This record gives sequence, C-alpha cells and structure tokens, in this order.
Amino acid sequence: MNDLAVEVKGLSVRFGDFYAVNGISFTVRRGETFGFLGANGAGKTTTIRVLCGLLRPSEGLVSVGGISFDHNEQAVKAKVGYMSQKFTLYNDMTVEENLNFTASLRKMEKATYEQRRKELFDFISFDKPLNTLVRDLSGGTKQQVSLAAALLHDPEIIFLDEPTAGVTPASRSRFWQLIRQLAKRNKTVFVTTHYMDEAEQCDRIALMREGRIIALDSPEGLKTAAFSTPMLEFDPRGSLSFAEVSAFARHDVFLFFEPYGLRFHAAIKSEDAWETVRNGFEKNFTIKRIKPSLEDVFIQIVEGKAG
Repeated sequence: MNDLAVEVKGLSVRFGDFYAVNGISFTVRRGETFGFLGANGAGKTTTIRVLCGLLRPSEGLVSVGGISFDHNEQAVKAKVGYMSQKFTLYNDMTVEENLNFTASLRKMEKATYEQRRKELFDFISFDKPLNTLVRDLSGGTKQQVSLAAALLHDPEIIFLDEPTAGVTPASRSRFWQLIRQLAKRNKTVFVTTHYMDEAEQCDRIALMREGRIIALDSPEGLKTAAFSTPMLEFDPRGSLSFAEVSAFARHDVFLFFEPYGLRFHAAIKSEDAWETVRNGFEKNFTIKRIKPSLEDVFIQIVEGKAG
C-alpha cells in the first residue's frame, strides 16, 4: 500500500496572468498531521481546493489517496473531507437537518449514516438535542459539528482550512484534541492555521509565500534552519518611546528585532558582533537567550525577512 496520502508535482493554479499557486511540489504521508502556513493570499486555500477536487489545476500532477484526478475525480472526493475557513453549516437549520443534508449529498445509506452520526457525536462529545438550531450553539460547538459533518462519510484525508478561527482558546484546545485523536486513527489531517501554538502540533509544516512553498520541515527543523545564530529576548527595564525602540531595531547587529507581546525577540548576526554592543543594550533591557518559536520563523521567512 502506498504510504503517501497526497502527492503534488509542479502544481500551478493561474487566473489570467496571475499565479495563485506557482509550481509547488510536496507529499503528505498517511496518518500525518500536515500544517500549511502563510500570510493571507499566499495560496493555501487555493491549494486545498485543488486537493479536494473543487478546483482544476492549471498545470501539474495531483494524487490524493492514491488516485489521480485525471482518472477518477469523484473517487478522490469520496476519500476527502473538507471543512472550510468559513462556517459551512446552516444557522437556520437544526443540527440534525444539517447532517441529514450532508448525508444526502454524499448519497449515504440511512443505516450507515445513523451509525456514523452516533459515532461522531460520541467522538466530539456532543450531548445537545438534535433539534437544536445551529445558531443557538456556541462557536466552539459549531466548529465541532462542522468537523463531524466533514467526517460523516469516513474520509481517509481531512482538509481543515483555519478550523479554529474566531473561537475561544478553550475551544481551540478541545478541537486540537480531536485532531490528535484522528491522527491516532491513522487519518491524514491537512490543516491551515494562523495560530503558531497549533502549528507546533503538526508533524511537518509547509510555509508558503506568494504562491510558492519556501520551506518544508518539522517544527524543530524549521527553527534550526531559520536561525543558525542565537535568539535573544529583550524585556524593557522601563518605558521606551517608539523612536528609541526603532533605533534599537535598526542596529546592524540584528538579523531582525521584532515585538513579541510586551517584549522583543531578536536574532543576532554573530556572537562576536553582539558582544561589542551587549553592554549598551543591557542598560535598557533585561536580556536572555531563548529558543526560537514558530512565530519567529514566520517573521523571519514567510514575511520576507529571509528566504
């Protein structure tokens, strides 16, 4: 059995002269939680729509679940579940009516559907009446029911496009517990997110910029590749004006110097260069060495500081 759930070679999606996706290639293993990160407009959602069979590629080869689109696009759609970044259930319908509608679109047998619905409600710990209107659910519960709808036909590969946008931290945590459980069941999860703490939980991450993949590795591998010199955290000893912070940030000892909450993270060019100016900075900051975060990687690579 092929160990690859997704194979992409030279994929491009063009709208007129504009390339939304430009010649990307990658693979995703079965049972892998694969993260797709990038700024808005980087090409993430367009790529997912191609992989779900919702959009035809302009160029390149795509195989999902071992099936090429050129051979059987409907068979591909049967292997995938898709939860879009926009809430996809109907607010003026009940939970049951929404899932009935999804099952009818999938042409599911009644007995199979009812068994799957029960299994999925157990999976997401849904305990509200089936006749509850979707608009009366909390944001986190809506997202979990949306996940159940995407899983109703028992797909091998689940595409989640910013699934936790706009929900509470507690709901995000619960949703990622469900994702980890899916991975344990050997489901392949392909997820986009703007939350770096969520991205940390992926097995591998592809970073996109302007329609291209500019880095692909495990979270730790990305950090190692992005920063060959030490990272420092600067905690201001007192209030600093914008002009003062800007002057510090422009110092040529830094690869970058960026806000991180109430502190600042910086990557230095070299140890020797840093030692020549360290005392001056210590007058204004408490400084400690840290491990880089994925947010630091994102700033360094995706936002164009490097790469």
